[in-house]
This record gives sequence, C-alpha cells and structure tokens, in this order.
Amino acid sequence: MSGPADFLARAVELLAAGAWEQAHEIVQKEESAPAAWLHGIVHTLEGDLENARYWYRKADRVFPGRDAVQEEIAAARKMVQGGTRSGPA
Repeated sequence: MSGPADFLARAVELLAAGAWEQAHEIVQKEESAPAAWLHGIVHTLEGDLENARYWYRKADRVFPGRDAVQEEIAAARKMVQGGTRSGPA
C-alpha cells in the first residue's frame, strides 16, 4: 500500500521535526537519488558534513552547507509533494 514516495514524504516530515535518527532509518533503505539527497540532509542535521557531502554527490546535487539545511528540507518537502524535480541545486 505504501510506496517509496510515501516513505520519503515521511522522512521529510521527520527531518523537519529534527528527528534525523528516525529519518535515517527510512532513507538508508532506499537507493533512489531523492533518498540519497535526504540521506545527505540527515547527515547535515547530525553534523557529519563529510558524510553529507558523500550523499549529496550520490544524489548529483551540490552540497549547500550546514546553514542551508532548513531550505533543503523545504525544497525536499516540495519535491515529495510533486512540486519540483530533485535535480542539482
């Protein structure tokens, strides 16, 4: 009943709430580019910026740095709601 998009939407909501550990459990099971992007956001929130950079590269996105994490979560929310494509920033 639930597809990958549903799981990614849940991960975005967890990220927005600051629950990166729970979001990590979701995104590490997915192999899509959007999941890699969210995985990068997870590690940005965690403070592991080197790991975040790795996941941004896997997602073919430019890593915007720690200060842009809230904007990244907002963009990810739009993506999972079908508002934008998840291409390079």
